[in-house]
Amino acid sequence: MTDLALPRFPRLIDRIAGRLPTLPLDLALRRFVGSLADRHPSLFSRLGEHAGKRFLIEPTDLSFAFLLAPDPAMPRLEAVKRDASGTIPVAHDARIAGPLAALIGMVHGALDGDALFFSRDIVIEGDTEAVLALRNAVDDAEIDLPAEIAVMTGPAAGTVAAMLKAMRPLAERLTGVALGRPGETA
Repeated sequence: MTDLALPRFPRLIDRIAGRLPTLPLDLALRRFVGSLADRHPSLFSRLGEHAGKRFLIEPTDLSFAFLLAPDPAMPRLEAVKRDASGTIPVAHDARIAGPLAALIGMVHGALDGDALFFSRDIVIEGDTEAVLALRNAVDDAEIDLPAEIAVMTGPAAGTVAAMLKAMRPLAERLTGVALGRPGETA
């Protein structure tokens, strides 16, 4: 394990969310990935030959995963539920699995992906070269998920960003999850 005790997503909330249809989440994810592509155009284009790959991003503490198809012309991100056996029944070229806290921490640059991999907190399967390209693209884009979410709210973006920024310290203390890039405080 890493030096950090990675928090797990609350089981009760996951059970409730796991029973809901994925359509509302898929619509939000479609908007999110489109906004991300608009704000960070090199994110998907720098994947080169790996842009046609399908990445299964599997939070091990959720009842669903995310399938990313990073085609720069039309990137897609969708939720995929686990089947009765607990597996994610979707074709993919590479799989990145670990607790949601670890996956979010890597996106924000708060956790070291290599350390998480070698401590077995995350698992990489399939096309590891494609995963490395994706990781480098995400690292270079310096994505801040709350900022990206705020932008999606349109005219309310400034207000939403300020609310998220103000709530971040308490939310991080309560969840143990890095909810923004290191060094950015309220």
